[in-house]
Amino acid sequence: MTADGRCAVIVGSGAWHVLRGEGGFVLGPGAPRPTPFGSSRPIFEAHLPGGRPVLLLTRHGERGYDVGAWAVNYRANLWALKDLGADLVLATCACGGIDPALAVGTFVLPHDLIDKTTRRPRTFFEASGLGVLRHAEPFCPAARKALAEALAEAGLPHVDAGVCVVTDGPRLETPAEIRAFAAEGATVVGMTLAPEFALARELEMCYAPLAWVVNPAEGVRDRPYRPDVLFEGMATEAEQASADAAAARVPAVLAAAVDRLAPDRSCHCRSAMQRYRDDGRIGDDFRTWVERPAP
Repeated sequence: MTADGRCAVIVGSGAWHVLRGEGGFVLGPGAPRPTPFGSSRPIFEAHLPGGRPVLLLTRHGERGYDVGAWAVNYRANLWALKDLGADLVLATCACGGIDPALAVGTFVLPHDLIDKTTRRPRTFFEASGLGVLRHAEPFCPAARKALAEALAEAGLPHVDAGVCVVTDGPRLETPAEIRAFAAEGATVVGMTLAPEFALARELEMCYAPLAWVVNPAEGVRDRPYRPDVLFEGMATEAEQASADAAAARVPAVLAAAVDRLAPDRSCHCRSAMQRYRDDGRIGDDFRTWVERPAP
């Protein structure tokens, strides 16, 4: 964080139910915020284990999975967090394991991403030529390093790199799609990191995901169809227990990672739009950026 910046945590349904339990977040008041892109999800004043204050936003709602990944207002959420002073976002992500070596319950820190989404607004700058940004590192390297150190210190099973392919949903992927994604280099699959990562970069926010495998991706393991359980039986009961155990460790991992992030962390995230400043096309107040027409 900068001297006056704040940390934000975006959680999915896989982590939300444990964040409020013993050893989780201490929640304060929360409310949606108006933005030029509609209302955000409620944003809570919260405290991590150990007491550090953060902003907390749930992508899918506070009662479970009320808002699908395909229907999340990603622009409003990121804009609202930035408007509240956040300059760092740590985002949780439950994912399917494409790499057969990734056991359920393993944490993954993706270093790259393949965006297969097609129906989501993916930029703040639809009315201008802004936002043509390099993404050699889609996720903040300083934040990824802090998460890796936190996982290692806790002795949790994890891999420090991976490629997450993001699909639109709501349906899950077919076996042929998973094989195609694997051929493209993907190691895990999820539905939420895009366009979230790119929108954070457009607002010059550091952004990194904390993912964990909750089931093998379709076709990676031979699993009978079960209509009465989550994802119709893609994970066994033992694997579900492993996924739940990983989710229970998320609050402590996030707290340890935030403690490691220096105010003067070295990354390019917070200067992503600098050439547009240098050209005089934008000023320092991000709130004015979407109001400028294309030259």
